[in-house]
Amino acid sequence: MSTAQTGPSSTGPDTVVLVHGLWVTPRSWEHWVSRYEARGFKVLTPAYPGFEIEVEALRADPSVIAECSITDTIDHLVAVVESVERPPVIMGHSFGGALTQMLLARGLGAAGVAIDSAPTEGVRVNPPSQVKALFPALNNPAKRHQAVGFTEKQFHYAFTNTLDEAAAKEAYDRYAIAAPGRWVWDYGLIANFKPGHQETWVDYSNDERAPLLFIAGGEDNIMPPSVNKSNFKKYKKSAAVTEYVLFEGRSHWTCAEPGWEEIADHALDWALEHSGAGSDAAQPR
Repeated sequence: MSTAQTGPSSTGPDTVVLVHGLWVTPRSWEHWVSRYEARGFKVLTPAYPGFEIEVEALRADPSVIAECSITDTIDHLVAVVESVERPPVIMGHSFGGALTQMLLARGLGAAGVAIDSAPTEGVRVNPPSQVKALFPALNNPAKRHQAVGFTEKQFHYAFTNTLDEAAAKEAYDRYAIAAPGRWVWDYGLIANFKPGHQETWVDYSNDERAPLLFIAGGEDNIMPPSVNKSNFKKYKKSAAVTEYVLFEGRSHWTCAEPGWEEIADHALDWALEHSGAGSDAAQPR
């Protein structure tokens, strides 16, 4: 990679859109917001519809979580990205990574980064740790219609397994909320067994989309490297720039666990270097 660009150029992206994943809110990006703003970028952290309120309020009344629609969510995110004058850098974590891929598939963004990404349709790798991490949301069909949360112990396994119990509890208390059960059921482990295309379908062969980077964490239990690598390989027929990088020792909580600065800087530096880049064959890193 060439020398990092510290701030916005006169013609390139001057805005970063950060898309959160399930079981958290835009609060999960708070460290990245200040770091990117210090580099001179405008940072947007759109919430899923109804998630604009604080974590504590969503815990007190999770009904809005259960009712959240992925169609409404992607439409909302499209409106946010289209409101930016220059095509922005789009980054998403976990299910936000899948949403980032969907936004790029619609021709949006100057570059995209999918961090510990949930898979888009057609990725059929389901490692044992992922099945274990998602089991609390999938162990009862009734949960499809509910807001499904993790206990502290379950969150520790799924998200913060590289942290000690005290640090994991601190993360859980500050950030954790429930997730829409329907999203986990419809777009999780059983999505590939449903007929027809789902909302998470993207055209992997699209040559015109913006450059896309997958960042995987070596110790991620809920979205392990094999899931991200398989998702990356789906794009092999596209001439658009697609790359994959693995950070060893990182959990699913990579955006906030110690050393998050390296991930944040790598993501933005890569996006700025490749925004506006011409088509090139997808190559692993």
